[in-house]
Amino acid sequence: MATLRDNIPEPVKHLVHHSSRTYGRLTASRRMLPGLLICGGQRCGTTSLYRALASHPVVLKAILHKGVHYFDTSYHKGLDWYRAHFPTRATATRIGDHTGVSPVAFESSPYYLYHPRAAARIAKDLPGVKIIVLVRDPVERAYSHHAHEVARGFEDLDDFTEAIGAEGQRLKGEEARLRRDSGYYSFSHQHHGYIARGHYADYLDRLAEHIPREHILTLDSGDFFTDPEDTFDSVLRFLQLPWLGEIDFGQHNARGRPSPLPEELRLRLSEHYEPHDRRLVSWLGKAPSWRR
Repeated sequence: MATLRDNIPEPVKHLVHHSSRTYGRLTASRRMLPGLLICGGQRCGTTSLYRALASHPVVLKAILHKGVHYFDTSYHKGLDWYRAHFPTRATATRIGDHTGVSPVAFESSPYYLYHPRAAARIAKDLPGVKIIVLVRDPVERAYSHHAHEVARGFEDLDDFTEAIGAEGQRLKGEEARLRRDSGYYSFSHQHHGYIARGHYADYLDRLAEHIPREHILTLDSGDFFTDPEDTFDSVLRFLQLPWLGEIDFGQHNARGRPSPLPEELRLRLSEHYEPHDRRLVSWLGKAPSWRR
């Protein structure tokens, strides 16, 4: 169903966003910084968790955007630019006075998990921040990721098999260059890492080099969609927040495929991910849902 926002012309949206960010930067000293980040993984249910958290009265989302992308692609814009995306401390005080609970601000930028500089930047600028990472069957995640990039016009290889065949060449040397050059941007690293991004334990281990492990909560999206109340209860315990009001547990940002993944390819990719999935047990405390 189309919303009012869908009917606003793009130039008007751009003007509103620009004006809001300009005002936000002028009032940055009066604004919150987030105490929570959803850092990924991409196509793992982050939008659904974002909507659920945003429906909690004391969990305050970023203004205008689900993901700010400060710690990956916009770090050069500075911390005041980042602060401009969040509610004022006065807003938080009013909500805290009304609910008796101190609010926490948050945003969701799934590329944070994968960008090689993001974790160190987060640790430097947001000491004490808590991080949530969702994981999903990596085969289905890769397939969904490809569909998403094709639909957004960021992928010109429509065939999934062809796209994953090109992945190695596309990503060759890109992570190393991102590490070396703080100003470098890689389109393929952000958009075309279909297979690589399912190596969840690699990224979680790297995150834990900078963020205390007790500040990282890893969720299985299969469990979240099967039993959202129980999973969300673990999120609230992690954040030390009570249940307040009705929570939106709808599944958002799902994208279908015109045909199922060929079984032979599915089995081959599942075999590829088996050792990576085994390493996830230490993060989830149990076997991932797609291996049970």
